[in-house]
Formats: sequence, C-alpha cells, structure tokens
Amino acid sequence: MKREVLKIDHIQKYYGNKNNITKAIDDISFSVYEGEFIGVMGASGSGKTTLLNVISTIDTVSAGHIYLGGQDITEIDDRKLAQFRRENLGFIFQEFNLLDTLTLEENISYALTINKVPAAEIPGKVKHIADKLGINEILNKYPGEVSGGQKQRCACARAIVNKPNVIMADEPTGALDSKSAQMLMETLISMNEELAATILMVTHDAFSASYAKRILFLKDGKIFNEIIRGDKSRKQFFGEILDVMTLLGGDLRDVR
Repeated sequence: MKREVLKIDHIQKYYGNKNNITKAIDDISFSVYEGEFIGVMGASGSGKTTLLNVISTIDTVSAGHIYLGGQDITEIDDRKLAQFRRENLGFIFQEFNLLDTLTLEENISYALTINKVPAAEIPGKVKHIADKLGINEILNKYPGEVSGGQKQRCACARAIVNKPNVIMADEPTGALDSKSAQMLMETLISMNEELAATILMVTHDAFSASYAKRILFLKDGKIFNEIIRGDKSRKQFFGEILDVMTLLGGDLRDVR
C-alpha cells in the first residue's frame, strides 16, 4: 500500500457574510498517494483554484482539515507556514516565476539555499536534477536567453530539487504553445515516473489532463466526477475527459 501524502477531509471554504455566502468549496474529501499524478479540472468558478490555494497554505479553509505528510496544515501556526510550505511543497506556475537576474543554475540553487541545504551539497543536487530534465547544458544561461519550454523545465527542476511531498502545478501549460506544452507534459511524466514525484495539477486543458493518471472534476465547489486512466491509452483517456467535460457543460474551445 502506497503512503498517503495528502488527505483532504471534508473541507469547506466560504466567502461573504451570512446574508450572502458563496461556497467556493463545499465539503470536498479525497486522498493523494505517493507517486500519483492527479489532475483537477472544472469550469471557471468551480473551486479548483481555491482548492489549490488552501492546499498550498496560501488561503485557509472555513471548515475541515488538510493533512500533508501526516501533519494537519490547518493547525500550523502562521509564523511556521512559510517554512512548512518550502519543505513540503513544490510549485510550478504558468508564468515560470524565475528570477531574471539569476542564471538557470542559480534559480534552481536558490530553492536549496532558502531550505538551508549545505552549500557543498548544492551543485551535485542541481546537476542531478538538470541531467534528468535535459537542461544541464544551459544552466549558465539566464531566463531571457532560453525558450519557454526550457524555462518551464527549469521551473520543474526548482520545484522538485528539494524532494517535496507534493508538487502543485497551476495551469502549467497555459502560457506555452502546443509543442512546448507537449514537451512540458512529457517532463512532468518523467518527474512522476522516474523521479517518483507526486503531482497535483490544476488545468482547464484536456490535452494536459490526459497525461495524468487520475482526474477530479469539480462543479460548484463539489467533486462532480472522478476518472482513472488505468490501462487506457492516452488517446482513450483524452476522449473520456472530453465526455465528462461535455457533461459539465465546459467550454471545449480551449482544448488543444
């Protein structure tokens, strides 16, 4: 039995006051196990971004509990949240969020430095991850000197270099063209299968979602449906995703 790394236990998130309450998350529960690659999909306003934010400790729940690595993050003192986030979560953003004044190597190293990894160990850790993700030859370049796909692979390296419990990917292909998006998704698969990364990805894109192993569909703050790829081909899984999106009433015009 694989280790449960993330447990979402009857969480709710309300906005507004008692006369005008919006339920962004309405009693959601699920678990994520070590080595899973899970996609979260839903139309705008379905609650998927709010879900990502409360798991990331960027926002707080109104009720319920979230356990990450066995620790209840809803009970962590605000002063300790930043450190907990750095040690347990990796992030891949749509806009890369790389520091333009640092080389790719320095961008990756920085993630280790703020986690107080001994300086002597950093170059070896960076080289290992860079080799795995195919960016070793461009580590001395700055973000402005490389392609969008290379920037995103650097962002992936930075996200995984500290070996977090879960990597959170927020619309990671949203700023990429089709070719770069495919390369990134193949990179995420490599991270998941070769580096044993546990990934939770929020996306509106059926093409990106078809690379995941399990997908949760949200509607009106609730889990509307869940599908598992299993032994299906990616093409078959893509078709199944489109079928559920049709049931959801989603806009398929954005699908690659």
